[in-house]
Amino acid sequence: MKHLEKNFQQAKRHDRKGQKALYEMFSAKMLAIANSYVNNIHDAEDIVMNSFFVCFSKIEECREWKSFPFWLRKIVVNNAINFIRKRKNVLYSNVEISEIEYHDEEWNEEVQDINLEEIFSKMPDGYRIIFNLYVFEEKKHHEIAEILNISEGTSKSQLSKSKKWITDFLKQKKDEKQYAK
Repeated sequence: MKHLEKNFQQAKRHDRKGQKALYEMFSAKMLAIANSYVNNIHDAEDIVMNSFFVCFSKIEECREWKSFPFWLRKIVVNNAINFIRKRKNVLYSNVEISEIEYHDEEWNEEVQDINLEEIFSKMPDGYRIIFNLYVFEEKKHHEIAEILNISEGTSKSQLSKSKKWITDFLKQKKDEKQYAK
């Protein structure tokens, strides 16, 4: 990333130019990450603004400029999860994973033409949050269960359901394309 080290060092000295440059470098990507969790652009904007405030007030905790993007991402994800916790209107079904049927071959075939923005905007909250944590944040089910205060089985079930939901969504899109021809 061009000028990241310089801007990071300036921001560590609480220089507004460095802070502004870091904000301009990362705000769009962080907005997309926050929005992938909350599925509401206005809430995502609030999360990002709060995250940058936290970031700049605690920037001394980030030791290396090379780790800054990952550190900032972690702040954004944690703020998004805290936002979701405060809302507490995400419902998780307690269906066991063995009750869900999907085939990995289907999943792997359908993954190629994914428009993540469209999928995340339509995916149910519970599926989307767990899918994000498991796939993008590489959290284990026991970690997800702890973060969201749910059972490990619920986390596994929701991940399975999210994969099935994506597969069904992609099949529907494929059918719509074929029907339109």
